[in-house]
Amino acid sequence: MNAAPEEITSLVGREVYSNNGVFVGEVEDVRLDLDTQSVTGLALAELNGELFAGRVDGNTGVIVPYRWVRAVGDVVLVNDIIERLETGTDEPEVEPEQQAT
Repeated sequence: MNAAPEEITSLVGREVYSNNGVFVGEVEDVRLDLDTQSVTGLALAELNGELFAGRVDGNTGVIVPYRWVRAVGDVVLVNDIIERLETGTDEPEVEPEQQAT
């Protein structure tokens, strides 16, 4: 399977779901490691209010580590660890996104 490489910017605007089908948010930006020239995280906005209630301000996004990404297609699928935020089990390391000033 020799798929043509896509530009990183093609991730922006894609919806993100857990592998259980729960909407997480929408990709607003990507975090890059310039030394290794690789994507290290996805900055999400338009977050699922139920998943992030009480954890993230409504005007703030989060950065999900790229290692949680299971698949990228028309949508982005991430591990179900993101859903554990809701139950409070196995607290994942979702980072609040820094607002640009």
